Amino acid sequence: MPVQDEAKAQRLLRAFMQFDKADWHQSTIEGCKPSEIKLLLCIKRQVKLTSHKMKVSELSRMLHVTSPTITQLLKGLEADGLIERENDPLDRRAVGVALTAKGELVTSRASEAFFASINGLIDYLGEEQSEQLAELLTKVYIYFNEREPDRSMACRHGDKEA
Repeated sequence: MPVQDEAKAQRLLRAFMQFDKADWHQSTIEGCKPSEIKLLLCIKRQVKLTSHKMKVSELSRMLHVTSPTITQLLKGLEADGLIERENDPLDRRAVGVALTAKGELVTSRASEAFFASINGLIDYLGEEQSEQLAELLTKVYIYFNEREPDRSMACRHGDKEA
């Protein structure tokens, strides 16, 4: 790779890596960690759409994490009174999950905080740059999403260029 291209690649990589250190996705809301907030918001959205309590396996699939990870998060949320779990009367192995009134309040506050943050970014960047950023981030997502099958195939075949 030419030195000029390597410098551009390093600059882009540093820009991406800054997000790992950013405070906005690491702060707590109402004492809940970002992973817990994400789970609560997922439960709220899906229960609203489907009108049934969520199962651990559904949450696991939607959030792309293992069922034991979801179960651990749910234990903490249940202990804090944010969710309730109930055995499915038709399948005793299945457990349905729903938000409590306290969980509803926390998700509302989290949504408000999130949109206030995004609106602050729009104010900071302006309308035009906000639109450009949205377009660019969508392109980045598509680029990496389309390349992922190529990379996984190369890794399976032992190619060193992946």
